[in-house]
Amino acid sequence: MVALRPVNPEDAAVLADILADPTVAPWWGSFDDEKLRRDVIEPPSEIASFVIEVEGSVAGFIQYSEENEPDYRHAGIDIALGSPWQGRGIGPDAIRALARHLFEERGHHRLTIDPATANDRAIRAYERVGFRRVGVMRAYERGPDGVWHDGLLMDLLRGELRP
Repeated sequence: MVALRPVNPEDAAVLADILADPTVAPWWGSFDDEKLRRDVIEPPSEIASFVIEVEGSVAGFIQYSEENEPDYRHAGIDIALGSPWQGRGIGPDAIRALARHLFEERGHHRLTIDPATANDRAIRAYERVGFRRVGVMRAYERGPDGVWHDGLLMDLLRGELRP
């Protein structure tokens, strides 16, 4: 259903619109041009960013970061999907595609994702792919409202990925 390709500078405007979407911004915060460039368009070397395309249209983006310490090796995933694309199975499909890449090509045995505990829609999507709830991380991240919010640590082992 989806195609993933590396983010490039020409994607900046559409990704800024997605991050400003009222269904996305509460979970991601605000992005000015510099933060968008630094965190999404040209992230640090330990983060890889991909555009999620559906039938040639940009639906969102997905990223991964890697912990490469051999005894703790795993990857973490983040995803943002514009509201017109939500609720259609596109998010889970993008996560499956990236998970396969991380398991099969990058050699990971475990993936993590850490949505806000209040982000029920995202949590259901991650569970649909096979992620399991590990525990609540109290006062985990400061939200756009300036208040510390709990996060839900979820993980997925190589053999648990659902089709």
